[in-house]
Amino acid sequence: MQNATLASMPPSRIVAPARSYAFPAQKYVYSVRWQLFNAGTSTVSMQHDGSGLRVSATADSAGIPDKIFRVHDQFNAHVDPRTFCTLHVSKHNEEGPHRRDFNVVLDYAHGKSRVDAHDLKTSETKHTEFDIPPCTTDLVSGFFYVASLPLAPGFTHTFPVNDNGKTIDARVEVEARENIKSPVGEFQTLRVRVDPMSGLMKGKATLWVWFTDDARHMPVQMKSKLGFANLSFQLQKIDPPPTAK
Repeated sequence: MQNATLASMPPSRIVAPARSYAFPAQKYVYSVRWQLFNAGTSTVSMQHDGSGLRVSATADSAGIPDKIFRVHDQFNAHVDPRTFCTLHVSKHNEEGPHRRDFNVVLDYAHGKSRVDAHDLKTSETKHTEFDIPPCTTDLVSGFFYVASLPLAPGFTHTFPVNDNGKTIDARVEVEARENIKSPVGEFQTLRVRVDPMSGLMKGKATLWVWFTDDARHMPVQMKSKLGFANLSFQLQKIDPPPTAK
């Protein structure tokens, strides 16, 4: 029934979660590999924050990749649990020689994203505004959004994603069921492919996420492909540990 409802909706849209949906208040810790090298650690978490949701993420490089291109990123987003619309994003990025802070406000009442960027090396600041749809998710909260959908082999859905104020469309497709072994256990999963359908990355980037094939839809493994930057993410820890389902 829900699949039929989604099929009748506009091509790109955020579907509000059911009132009974249980948001996962958990932190996922991943090891990251680039080719054959250990590339670092990444975390993704969701927490209840008053009447809203707070989504956080970190990325820290290690090993040989750290010597080539150091990464130390922090991300925080506030999300409306009634609609799954992202309301505000703050980012601190240390990538190679760059040190930047970003503050993004999603002003749906006026259909604008308002972005304030601060270059921490040059002290340069920049304010920009972009048009946005009535509701959008962001690059990190999008993982939790996809997990809330009725995933099953053959399922597809297109939705808007905002990054640094600019919005693109992303398409998800559940490709197949697959058994995955990880340090936290063995899981029957759904392999989900995500492709940008607009913007600069259209046709250039692909992300695969393996969600557990149960009501939790935990992301236990990820792989991204962008030119030569092929990264693999394997789940190492869940905090707090999940209960058996």
